[in-house]
Amino acid sequence: MNEYRAADNFLFGGRVTDVSPYGNGHINDTFAVTCVFDCGGSLRYIMQRLNANVFPDRDGLMRNMIAVTDILKDAVIRDGGDPERECLRLIPTRDGKKYYTSPEGEVWRATQFIENTDAYLVADDAEMFRDAGRAFGKFIARLSDFDASSLFEVIPDFHNTAKRYDVFLRALDADVCGRAADAAAEIAFVKARREGCSVLVDALAEGRIPTRVTHNDTKLNNVLIDVDTKKAVCVIDLDTVMPGTMLYDFGDGVRAGCSTAKEDEKDLSLVDFDMDLFRAFAGGFLHGMEGSVTEEERRLMPLAARMMTFECGMRFLTDHLAGDTYFKTAYPGHNLVRARTQFKLVSRMEELAKEMERAVRESE
Repeated sequence: MNEYRAADNFLFGGRVTDVSPYGNGHINDTFAVTCVFDCGGSLRYIMQRLNANVFPDRDGLMRNMIAVTDILKDAVIRDGGDPERECLRLIPTRDGKKYYTSPEGEVWRATQFIENTDAYLVADDAEMFRDAGRAFGKFIARLSDFDASSLFEVIPDFHNTAKRYDVFLRALDADVCGRAADAAAEIAFVKARREGCSVLVDALAEGRIPTRVTHNDTKLNNVLIDVDTKKAVCVIDLDTVMPGTMLYDFGDGVRAGCSTAKEDEKDLSLVDFDMDLFRAFAGGFLHGMEGSVTEEERRLMPLAARMMTFECGMRFLTDHLAGDTYFKTAYPGHNLVRARTQFKLVSRMEELAKEMERAVRESE
């Protein structure tokens, strides 16, 4: 099996005895590697095969990850933390590299397995979500002295909502699977919000907000939570670390964590926006940013939450129209279901806009 052959190329402690699928990620193939020692005991590692369709330049992606994890390790040590638990450590290969490329061109990487942690799809309570927000804010703050422009742009225009809209239009015009007729309401929803698509990218381009190193995929399950204390331990999934604005990370965290239902909930009556969770995440995120948020960034935070949710829904809808080529799906129409939940959240955030603005002003 490919995963066992890949595992043999890493300098894991002990002897590899098991390589099993792990987690529920949409993009890469993730495995837990179990190694045992002849004298007794065992260790686990995480190993991933990077998705070549989503990440055509995986060497550039890994250069970013190597640079960022080195900086984060130094920052954790400087703060008196434990780098083995608070930041990812790439396991070297037998030839001294930080990742392995197979003869078939597959790119694999491995990191330590951070035991006694879990990746939660839904927060147990507002305090857990607050601490996740703090972890994502601190992630940005710890990289504040790093030159964001030196990073490779893994997915160009990843959060350029205006360009995402253009991609949506092209998928709609092509309608390669004949799905547009069944998504008429969702298509109309997107078209009605065209004018606001460029707000964040314009603010960056005009220098009204600073360019920072950002994570760009701040779902709750991308921060490991200690199963005993319920505190955030380590931000993971660094594939999309790129130059951007902290508003992308804040907005995507809100999108993923403030819904009252699953991302693919079919019953839209169950989908609502939780203001208590929004207040918690905003407060934690601002605390983690350690006072570095500008007034313009703070002003745009509520809008960013709505914009990132709209963008995600538009991406799900685009992928549905294009034949489900990006996101993994479990059944026909899965991406359309996902789009509908995001658009329901956008509608609720539009209704709660003033309350969200007040919550951010009063946060931290």
